Amino acid sequence: MRSEKPKGRDGGLVQIERTIELEIDGRAVRVPEGSTILDACRKLGVDTPTLCYADNLTPVNACRVCVVELEGSRTLVASCSRKAEAKMVVRTESERVKSARKMVLELLGSSVDMSATANFENWCSRYSASPERLGTPPNAPAVIDNDLFVRDYAKCMLCYKCVEACGDDAQHTFAIAMTGRGGEAKIATEFDVSLPDSACVFCGNCVGVCPTAALQFKREHDLREAGEWDESKQSVTKTVCPYCGVGCVLELHVQDDEIVRVTSPSDSSVTDGHLCVKGRFGWGYVR
Repeated sequence: MRSEKPKGRDGGLVQIERTIELEIDGRAVRVPEGSTILDACRKLGVDTPTLCYADNLTPVNACRVCVVELEGSRTLVASCSRKAEAKMVVRTESERVKSARKMVLELLGSSVDMSATANFENWCSRYSASPERLGTPPNAPAVIDNDLFVRDYAKCMLCYKCVEACGDDAQHTFAIAMTGRGGEAKIATEFDVSLPDSACVFCGNCVGVCPTAALQFKREHDLREAGEWDESKQSVTKTVCPYCGVGCVLELHVQDDEIVRVTSPSDSSVTDGHLCVKGRFGWGYVR
């Protein structure tokens, strides 16, 4: 991926990053080797929808809303995981791509409650998607078995992000995984026990990566149920976690002078967006 050559009289080595050039929507773009098509799209400022993708997780290609058309490929490819190659010719808004994204949005919106999903309504408008024509998402009561976060299966789109965060990509606890088949598939603990009885350590990294609010802070859930959750009234303040010397960056989401949610930026060199139970949930002492 990189080559090294001597530099200066001391014989020190400098790493030289190799790049490749490809074409996206008629425009040339140069990116480092190993980049994905999505990386190249973002470098050009191309707005590519994503749901199951996160910068701090391994792509699993679950939602397929980021597909693009690659010249020479029989099928559309997932831009979040397909590595960019030299001389690729990519189209991100061809009729084939728009048709596929429209269908994905309609299938998701008719089977799962996407009302709390950022940008979903905008994407439906952009691709003329009408989920209601395929049906109404089934309703299911939220699972509340602890005081920290809630599992709302009516909003779960099976994106696998929580499984990845609980597993190799962050926590290495492996407390949750996919269970069931077909329409009965869901994310669950081993033997489907409650979270307090499982291997869960309540780090909340699954909550931090959930794109649909299927996993919510208990306080957020309570405010949403009361119709009082309002992100337009929230401010975000960055600070450093006070519990230990690691120096994790915290983003405190505040509404009506109350901390309602804590996150960490995915580009933080300390956390990569992940926290422990104290950093994510241990802020009650503030009040």
